[in-house]
Amino acid sequence: MIHKRSLVRRCAAVAAAGAAALVLAACGGDGDGDSPAGHNGHHATGSPSAPASASASAGRHNAADVTFAQGMIPHHRQAVEMADLAPDRARSPEVRKLAAEIKRAQDPEIRTLSGWLASWGEEVPAEGAMDHSGHGMGGMMTAEEMTGLENASGRAFDTAFLELMIKHHEGAVAMAETERADGAHGPAVEMAGSIIDSQSAEIERMNDLLGKD
Repeated sequence: MIHKRSLVRRCAAVAAAGAAALVLAACGGDGDGDSPAGHNGHHATGSPSAPASASASAGRHNAADVTFAQGMIPHHRQAVEMADLAPDRARSPEVRKLAAEIKRAQDPEIRTLSGWLASWGEEVPAEGAMDHSGHGMGGMMTAEEMTGLENASGRAFDTAFLELMIKHHEGAVAMAETERADGAHGPAVEMAGSIIDSQSAEIERMNDLLGKD
């Protein structure tokens, strides 16, 4: 009888220990998710960190970046519009080649700038809403100058295109210099530096085509 009671007590103790182990294991699983060690796991870090990272990336910009993007988009669009006139009007192969290079460089930048503005929740300048009245602002052409370029051909077109595009590029370089000095968005500042380098080189090239020193 005593032996039986001892056996029952041992079995109860074993069962109680097993239950305790299961409870501890369950609590331990919950605790890992809330502990620093738990957050080192792939599943724990994937969800919370991705949105935070995206939010931080989207927030790294300032008013100078917005001004740069919103100003450079219509500026680039006008340069592309000018370049599109060259194949049918330019006499010089060098002018046609330059126009093609300008379009090839600036089309992708327009898409990139538009993407930044959209990600920042800022207005993207509407397609076709180009303001030709702002001549002198960033070297933009007036409607009259654009019409004159459209109506020109041969050597006259080459000269007008080069002279107007030099002013246009000078405006873009000035805008890019402001962004490089004041901007906070790394990729935008990097693009500004690229614009300064490439368009300054093209200004020299266009001056050479015009026969200027």
